[in-house]
Amino acid sequence: MEDPGLLQDGLALMALGMGFVFVFLTVLVVSVTLMSKLIGRFQPVPAAVSTDKNTHKPAAASSQDDEVMAVISAAVHRYRTTRRR
Repeated sequence: MEDPGLLQDGLALMALGMGFVFVFLTVLVVSVTLMSKLIGRFQPVPAAVSTDKNTHKPAAASSQDDEVMAVISAAVHRYRTTRRR
């Protein structure tokens, strides 16, 4: 190392870059926090969900689920029988 000024310039450039990144990340965190608080303030309150325990699936959906289950079972059975070694 013949030039100590080169090392000093490198350290100064590193400090400048690290400082810029630190300032950028600080501004980013502050802006995201402020935006979160702003959205929380102006967001409407969600409507209350009724927790009615008397909700039942329609009969058509139940029969469709049974049909889908039968098709899947048949496909798995066919796959297993054709892939046996």
